[in-house]
Amino acid sequence: MKIKLLKSLVVIGAFLCFGFIQAQEVTGTVSDVNGPLPGASVLVKGTTTGTQTDFDGNFTLNADSDATLVFSYIGFLTQEIAVNGQSTINVVLQEDAQALEEVVVVGYGSQAKKEITSAVTSVGEEEFNKGVVNDPASLLQGKVAGLSIYNKGGNPNEDPVVRLRGISTIGANSEPLVIVDGVVGASLNNVDPNDIASINVLKDGSAAAIYGTRGSSGVILVTTKTGGAGGTSVDYNGQFSLASPARLLPVMSGDEFAAAGGVDLGSRTDWLDLVTITAATKINNVAVSGGDGNSNFRVSANFREAQGILYNSGFKQYNTRANFSTRTFNDKLRIDFDASYTKRNSNFSFTEGLRYGLLYNPTAPVLGADSPFQFDSETYGGYFETLGLFDSFNPVSIVQQGTNQGSKDEFTYSANFKYNLTDAWDLTALFSQQSSKILNSGYAPTTLLYLGNASSPTRKGLAQLYTEERNFKLFELYTSYNTSIGESTNLSLTGGYSWQQQNQFDYFLSAGGFPNNKLQYLNALEWSTDLDNAGFANYGSNNWPNDRIIAFFGRASATINNAIFVNASLRREGSSRFGEGNKWGLFPSVGVGVDLNQYLELNNVNLFKVRLGYGVTGALPPTFGLSQPQYQDDGSRLSAVPSLEPNPDLKWEEKAETNLGIEFATNRFSGTLDLYTRDVSDFILLATIETSQSVTGANQQYQNAGKLQTKGLELSLNYDVVKQDNLSYNTGLNFTTYKSTLKEFITPQEMRANLGSPGQNSTEMIRVKVGEEIGQIWGPVFTGEVVDGSQVLADVNGDGTLNTGQDQALAEDGDFAILGNGIPDFELGWSNQLTIGRFDVNAFFRGAFGHSLVNTFRAFYEPRVGSQGSYNFVNTKYADPSITNAQFSSLYVEKADFFKLDNLTIGYNFDIGENKYIKGVRLNVSGQNLFTITGYTGADPEPQLVDIGENTGGAFNALGSDPLAPGIDRRNNYFSARTYAVGLNINF
Repeated sequence: MKIKLLKSLVVIGAFLCFGFIQAQEVTGTVSDVNGPLPGASVLVKGTTTGTQTDFDGNFTLNADSDATLVFSYIGFLTQEIAVNGQSTINVVLQEDAQALEEVVVVGYGSQAKKEITSAVTSVGEEEFNKGVVNDPASLLQGKVAGLSIYNKGGNPNEDPVVRLRGISTIGANSEPLVIVDGVVGASLNNVDPNDIASINVLKDGSAAAIYGTRGSSGVILVTTKTGGAGGTSVDYNGQFSLASPARLLPVMSGDEFAAAGGVDLGSRTDWLDLVTITAATKINNVAVSGGDGNSNFRVSANFREAQGILYNSGFKQYNTRANFSTRTFNDKLRIDFDASYTKRNSNFSFTEGLRYGLLYNPTAPVLGADSPFQFDSETYGGYFETLGLFDSFNPVSIVQQGTNQGSKDEFTYSANFKYNLTDAWDLTALFSQQSSKILNSGYAPTTLLYLGNASSPTRKGLAQLYTEERNFKLFELYTSYNTSIGESTNLSLTGGYSWQQQNQFDYFLSAGGFPNNKLQYLNALEWSTDLDNAGFANYGSNNWPNDRIIAFFGRASATINNAIFVNASLRREGSSRFGEGNKWGLFPSVGVGVDLNQYLELNNVNLFKVRLGYGVTGALPPTFGLSQPQYQDDGSRLSAVPSLEPNPDLKWEEKAETNLGIEFATNRFSGTLDLYTRDVSDFILLATIETSQSVTGANQQYQNAGKLQTKGLELSLNYDVVKQDNLSYNTGLNFTTYKSTLKEFITPQEMRANLGSPGQNSTEMIRVKVGEEIGQIWGPVFTGEVVDGSQVLADVNGDGTLNTGQDQALAEDGDFAILGNGIPDFELGWSNQLTIGRFDVNAFFRGAFGHSLVNTFRAFYEPRVGSQGSYNFVNTKYADPSITNAQFSSLYVEKADFFKLDNLTIGYNFDIGENKYIKGVRLNVSGQNLFTITGYTGADPEPQLVDIGENTGGAFNALGSDPLAPGIDRRNNYFSARTYAVGLNINF
């Protein structure tokens, strides 16, 4: 009996002891010398039990009394501390100098920041633009010197125009190459902004040359968020915003219009108010992440529902991303797997709703029932129309009756295998595949006058379909070897192979002539009368099979005495887009840098580096098969005629760039200055040729011609004004300026950018001339006098004869002058980050100065033209009622300098105490585009870096893009919005 009792007591005692060991709760704070570290990992050694610190650096977890806790944070030395029965453990982590240097991702690897000899800018998550950001590129707007990002008007369905150091090409792709987690050519639209951890921008030729032809316009390296050790973490980010038009072009009210002599139809209608809305955007993001010492994961889901300020415009988007990383074979093999999927359904609406909202008669009624005269409302769906006028359509009818929508599906996956053959030698293999499918459709019902031809007795209604599918495959294999030469030199060698292949096909279909409005015949095309009438239906299809790039590349990097840095790379690349004799190109780069502070030993200076880099990149032709003859239908559908003369001698477009940089840093101040010269030669352009020079009889051929030189300066400054535990203030400034000069071209000079109809369809506004800067707005000069309703134009050359006809624009005796330039003289970005206790404030200002814009709304609708008495009049401060004849001149070219508060965000981190379920809660409110200081009278003073042209009214979304004609504020442009948002972040 006693033995049994003793056994029972031993078991109970052991159980109690085990229970006490298991149940011990440990709390504490993880910090560095500057304060708490939110998101630091706390892991029970040898287990998967762990947690992460909250916004205040606090943690709570259960651990055995004899356990050891492992504390870690990126950029800091890992610490291990035995519990030994302690209930409170506070840790101060020390910076890991070596780890802090290894943060900059470059082509096919990474380098210590001080060892980089090219122009590379890194932007972390904490530096991204705040507020409502629906596309990843906008995270960087104004943040990187030399990187221009403009989405003029802020259309939610349009990608911003992205230019790095100005124009990099004319005939090829001018957007920077995007690389997401090592996948070359990845789609930036398949990455949700909430999933991005950092973005590195390779700006100069020496940095981008290792990517060959695809790096000619610069390289943007995106690193997405991953999981980390310390147990499972759940993060929720939610945001709700409201947006309304920020600026509208001033036009006359109904009473003002009637008093000015306009045709008074009896109503008083604010058309812009009827076609614009207060747009709501809802964003929800949930991410689950975690891991242990060997494996980690992160899975996220993002839901976005964004409205545009134009009625029936916006999109709904679902995006999910997953990444998994693990180490095996004694930590020698690392496997990274990433996958992402995006589904977006868009309503494009019609930007013509904004255009006609400005110019439509403000005394006209919305509905035909309110017409002052007998009107057949039923024919037009119940809406009123001013029939018989050129380019005059009821804007409310357009946005409410028309359909213009699309869907896009994108899927990407990649697998990366990195094996450490030795401590100094590793081998990496990457395979990735991307697929995308686009389906756009537009429908104008039989009752819609715009596009639908509702006034016609025959062929009413129009349906259009466009489908595109792309499939991209990537395989890369490369190896890296690190060694030392003596005690003073470290050497790193990288060499590899890259294989890329894209397959694409698309088709377009347009048909009209539907019997009634009982069906949306977009889904019943067999009813189209175009099927019975030759020449009306429009069909088109294209196929790009096996569009391949194959490359071999190598790079060598040396560090001497931790003060002298040398980098060199070489890429040999071949493309199937060229003929047999010119498939391959060679793209070298070299760079050298010296940290002068290693020799000068300046007090309180961490870095004083001077670097010089040179690199050559290339550009591919804009399309496939240019070395082969191409044909088109002769009109009979029975035979073909040559459309394009083959050019087997077509070669790579090349860009050679030299960059001189200076970097300086102390504990609180840092600055970078870059001076560069870029020469782009052998543009791949479509030229007109004499048929006598043609083998096939075609009169067009793609040729290498032209040379463009850009010289620029970039300056970035950053200063920690105050840096204390509960108070900090950091401010940063980016300054960019550049000039692009055309050195050679296919013609000595030419005019571009047609103003359009009504009445000015033969007026071109941009001069392109060899030896001159790009972006010259060219035209007659208004003297300020008006005679008989017409502007008195200046005799520019003083020869006593006034020659201002369009045919005299380039003549030696023509009276034309430079009226402005569409490219800014300089651009500024000014960031400010203030933290006071639990509050933080982020204010970002942005500006562009020296550029001009042609205000096309004013050019058409400001003159009081008698024949246009049924169009509303633009009523800016420049309006002169005595001008009754339309004539393009300097009067309609305006300086568009601006300075704006782009974003203001105020956040608060709540003190949630010791909560085992919630680690942190943050609430923020933000405003975007809060104020703009400008003298420009148009809707948006942002630069227009490319000319999108005039929409002819005959197609859905059929606009172009001309980089040689910047500075035209077209009537198709979306209007800018002012946005207010509230956001909530919860970490579980």
